[in-house]
Amino acid sequence: MAQSQVSTEIPLGIVGGFRGPDPPAESDLYRCVHCGLCLSSCPTYVETALEMESPRGRLALMKAVNEGRVEITPRIVSHWDMCLQCRACEAVCPSGVPYGRIMERTRSQVRAAGLQSQELKRFSRFFLNSALPSPKKLRMGAYLVRIYQRLGIQKLVRLSHLLYLLPGGIGKLESQLPRLSKRFFGPSENLHPAQGEKKMTVALLSGCVMPLMQGPTMEATVRVLTRNGCDVMVPLGQGCCGALNGHAGDLETSRAMARTNIDSLMAAGVDRIITSSAGCGSSMKEYAELLKNDPEYHTKAARFSEMTQDVTEFLVALPFQDPISAVPRKVTYQDPCHLAHAQRITAAPRVILNSIPGLELVEMENSSLCCGGAGIYSSVQPILSKRLLKRKMASIDATDSQEVITANPGCMLQLEMGFKSQGKHGRVRHVVDILDEAYGLE
Repeated sequence: MAQSQVSTEIPLGIVGGFRGPDPPAESDLYRCVHCGLCLSSCPTYVETALEMESPRGRLALMKAVNEGRVEITPRIVSHWDMCLQCRACEAVCPSGVPYGRIMERTRSQVRAAGLQSQELKRFSRFFLNSALPSPKKLRMGAYLVRIYQRLGIQKLVRLSHLLYLLPGGIGKLESQLPRLSKRFFGPSENLHPAQGEKKMTVALLSGCVMPLMQGPTMEATVRVLTRNGCDVMVPLGQGCCGALNGHAGDLETSRAMARTNIDSLMAAGVDRIITSSAGCGSSMKEYAELLKNDPEYHTKAARFSEMTQDVTEFLVALPFQDPISAVPRKVTYQDPCHLAHAQRITAAPRVILNSIPGLELVEMENSSLCCGGAGIYSSVQPILSKRLLKRKMASIDATDSQEVITANPGCMLQLEMGFKSQGKHGRVRHVVDILDEAYGLE
């Protein structure tokens, strides 16, 4: 599509450009040459075929604001809000446009201007600004939610529809609550010792949501790491990686969370920092960029980023022990966006899956196209999220697989919701879950 067509949606005016803290750097913004190679990789453009829902179109709006030709308005913000921040465009961009960083900084401008959508403001108030920065508060809330779910209160409340009568969108937020894990995972003083010859000592990020919703997967991660010669520590004092706050434009809170994790995980004196969450790993590997202007932390952040690895990346490089026992099952693999596009890791999970005897890996079409989960996207942009999920579920169905394997908690929750919406009981698991299963059969 020609550039002149991009500019037709831009209302002209005389205004002052970006004015809040953390504006996108011009050296980043003006790398884009509008070649359009990103279009076929962008999930929102693929789904809508609208220029303003593509990276190129959104960057055109950012340039217009930066040049003072337009002001930030709710209409313009709506196009930026539609972005999943999946970073698929980065992986194919010949000019190396750091789109993820640009979008985070643009959203910080939106936040400073008070123009965030009502849905995002509401979600921020209840979750991003209240629960995530406080691990104790988050865990206490999770215990209460689990009681609410396990005692059958949730079912009765949903049947009554009473919550929808309350202000603030409480009913909508409650309807999006995922099922919490039967047992929670978390930091502790305990060392999980390596089996056999010790190769390394690693610190595992517990994080925020994953230990509450996928506790068994976190436990499987520990078992897989110890099985492969690693002493595993889950240090006290750590918390959320800050990714969700950063994606929403709250960079200061994200920086505070990064400092907390740097202090707690680096103090453990380990060889590597491991995460089972693709989104967390992407964020942690970019702490150096996030804290580049912090005189106290920028050097430590750079070291922290260098030490961080996704669990699949780490295991393949170690290398891990090939399982002996067979798992006779047909599976397909969903590439998490922040593993495939931000970290550029696609081979490692497949190496692990192909090492398991009896496991048949059937590739799905467009495995790396976003499933629509994208952190809190499914909550703040539910309509387009469901359209993207429907497309993904069709790709999964075409493989006739018994299980879907992925490597990110958000993808796991979104795909489980996809099966539920279809009335199916499909199983979604993490790569380490199935590797742990194979080891356990020996």
